[in-house]
Amino acid sequence: MDNPSSVPPAVSVPDGRLRHRDRHGRGMRGPVAPPQVPLAVSRADTFDSLVHDSAEQLRRRLPELAGVVFTVQEVPWLPRGAEDDGVPLGGVVRGGGRRPDQILVYRRPVELRCRDREECARLVHEVVVEQTAELLGLAPESVDPTYGED
Repeated sequence: MDNPSSVPPAVSVPDGRLRHRDRHGRGMRGPVAPPQVPLAVSRADTFDSLVHDSAEQLRRRLPELAGVVFTVQEVPWLPRGAEDDGVPLGGVVRGGGRRPDQILVYRRPVELRCRDREECARLVHEVVVEQTAELLGLAPESVDPTYGED
């Protein structure tokens, strides 16, 4: 049975709620890092923001991209036998009817080719530019004049 002396004491916090201490008397533990600290941002969130930044940069230059949706997927879906062509870094899905055109960037294949965040940002931008050029039927250099420069 429960012994009254083994139950941790309750502590009142300023807003009137009761907060129970753990068995060592330390109280409730908080998060490791607050949400605004970069430690709390996942790699997937960081990658999403790279794609979003690159897409916004192109949207300012090309008004044709206003209705295009930029999407991040973990890995590409490859039909049988397509492995011989290599793993794509991005793709284009043409819209039909009420569906908008979509530009896909595959996170894992891109991340595996990069050593650091700067290299990943450059490769993400190149993939977004290449897929945008394919969607619009243009050369990548006309979509972004800095394409291909190191």
